[in-house]
Amino acid sequence: QVRLVESGGGLVQPGGSLRLSCVASRSIFSVYAMGWYRQAPGRQREWVATITSGGSTNYLDSVKGRFTISRDNAKNTVYLQMNTLKPEDTAVYYCNSIPLSSPVWGQGTQVTVSS
Repeated sequence: QVRLVESGGGLVQPGGSLRLSCVASRSIFSVYAMGWYRQAPGRQREWVATITSGGSTNYLDSVKGRFTISRDNAKNTVYLQMNTLKPEDTAVYYCNSIPLSSPVWGQGTQVTVSS
């Protein structure tokens, strides 16, 4: 059974920082690369960042240099450190495997960047 639980979102001013966490089922965490996605109001969900089981990372161009993805394999947890946040980063953030292993998504965590 796939389970994904995101947390750490909130309201932050432009230029601020947040750290998101996602606890995933071991059934996918131990097998797949993990990633963060986001969905802004009125827009489709988009991929943000990937981290492989070996620690290789990749990022959406608009977040490169500002966001850092990491994982703790002992805790089945993936993190997203977000710095220098911009209003356009406002979205619900989700984690999931890459590629998607099932249609199951967590509830996401809301990030709002506003002054």
